[in-house]
Amino acid sequence: MSTEIKSPTFPESVADGTIANWVKKEGDYVKQDEVIAEIETDKVVLEVVAPFDGVVSKVLKPAGETVLSAELIAEFTKEKIDQPSKAPDNEAIGEVEKEEVAENSNEIKEPPLKHGPAVKKLLKEHDLNEDDIKGSGKNGRLTKADLVNHLDAPVIEDEHKSVSSSASLSSSSPERSEERVPMSRLRSTIANRLLTVKQETAMLTTFNEVDLKPVKDMRVKYGDDFQAEHGVKLGFMGFFVLAAVQALKKFPVVNASIDGSDIVYHGYQDIGVAVSTDRGLVVPVIRDAGSLRIADVEKSILDFSDKARHGKLSISEMQGGTFTISNGGVFGSLLSTPILNAPQTAILGMHTIQDRPVAIDGEIVIRPMMYLALSYDHRLLDGKEAVSFLIAIKDQLESPEKLLLNL
Repeated sequence: MSTEIKSPTFPESVADGTIANWVKKEGDYVKQDEVIAEIETDKVVLEVVAPFDGVVSKVLKPAGETVLSAELIAEFTKEKIDQPSKAPDNEAIGEVEKEEVAENSNEIKEPPLKHGPAVKKLLKEHDLNEDDIKGSGKNGRLTKADLVNHLDAPVIEDEHKSVSSSASLSSSSPERSEERVPMSRLRSTIANRLLTVKQETAMLTTFNEVDLKPVKDMRVKYGDDFQAEHGVKLGFMGFFVLAAVQALKKFPVVNASIDGSDIVYHGYQDIGVAVSTDRGLVVPVIRDAGSLRIADVEKSILDFSDKARHGKLSISEMQGGTFTISNGGVFGSLLSTPILNAPQTAILGMHTIQDRPVAIDGEIVIRPMMYLALSYDHRLLDGKEAVSFLIAIKDQLESPEKLLLNL
């Protein structure tokens, strides 16, 4: 008896999703809790798992199709997994027996390769040449999986096949190929949000630079003890999050947001930390960062990074936020103008650390310097407030003991 497989129940903020990938195909045997399909929403990728051991008997929603919350997408049949992934047909069994007899009789000549009915059917339906496909079965025999993988492989048509031989390209010319793929749902959502921010906000960016020698010295001096005590490395981001929290407390308008014609002042600091993934940029939020120690912040960042890397971030972990920090420095960015994470008022951009000559007390010295960028909505923040806020962050990073004293 078949069991219905439905899409996950989406949160209220998510209207629908798209079948991004069927990890398992029709006829595939699946163990309990093994991923069957992936559904991409505007924010995260949700996994659909097997309710128990069995087989995917029928796929009702193909990849690329839009699905609603808790909508039927497949049928699943309960079966034990103590059998081969594909039930062999009688002809295939006979062929195997013949091969075993030949081997036992020490025949030198191998039996001719024959294919089962499923393979023959696919070869005929798709007009395939079996010589073009490498078999993974015994003695190179083609299996159904070989043909499915061959059909699923991307094929790029040679646009020059239709050109006459007199106009054909030289064999030494580089291949000029193109591939057109649909934009993923997450990438499309990111693009639309960024475009909306550019069009609907009066975004401006102010810059400064910070001497990170005091922070680096503190990490060298206490880094090992910190990791032994808390089980996590003492990174740079923890200092920046706490510095941003203290600056937000001094300048609450930077922690505010615009809602229509109203200004919403938030009495808490939820800091979003932009994380780059293979699917696009996501921004998990550190809740109530103003009440956390630096060790708590570092643990949260490590946990979010691991979840983002494996696509395990939940929608609730990325909702809200009153201020965002983006670290382009990990990719080598020297200077940039980050785009606001609407409806937030401002975003802080971190950049790569460079040893540069600077003048301190009348002397030129080499210091590890970083450029900071603060993009802000000029509709709500004036230049004075934005610049003062950025300088407050700079002062705390150059005197990290102020972070410990909440100054």
